Amino acid sequence: MAEEDNTETIRPEFPIGRVKKIMKLDKDINKITSEAMFVVATSTELFLRLLAENSTKVTIEKKRKTINLEHMRIAVKRHQATSDFLLDSLPVPTQPLDRPATERTRSNPAPEKPLPVGTRRIDDFFRKPPSEDPVEINDS
Repeated sequence: MAEEDNTETIRPEFPIGRVKKIMKLDKDINKITSEAMFVVATSTELFLRLLAENSTKVTIEKKRKTINLEHMRIAVKRHQATSDFLLDSLPVPTQPLDRPATERTRSNPAPEKPLPVGTRRIDDFFRKPPSEDPVEINDS
C-alpha cells in the first residue's frame, strides 16, 4: 500500500499578485521567486494577526469595544521585537483618547475656507436646488 499524503496546501490570505507589486516597488529587487512571495505574504499575515491579537488584549484591558491607535501603540510597546522597528512609524496621538468624545470636540469650529472657482462642496451635490419643484408621478 502506498503512503497517503495528509499534507494540506497552505495559502496566504493576501493576494500573491498584490504582494508581488508591493515588493517590486523596491528598486533593488529585480526578480521575485514564488517561494519568496509566499514567505513574505505568510509572514505579513502572521505579523498582522499578532498585532491584532495584542491590540485586542489591550482594548479588553481598557474596557473598550473598539481598537484605537493608542491601544495599538501600547501593544507594540509591549512586544520588544515589534517595538524596535514599528513604534517610530506609528503616528503619535494628538489627544488623549480616554476622555469622552464630547470633551474632545472643539467648541469653536474652524471657519470654512472659500472654495476655489468652479468647485462646490459635496453637500451641495446632494442638496436639491431651492427653485426645483417636486415631480409628481401618476400611476394611470
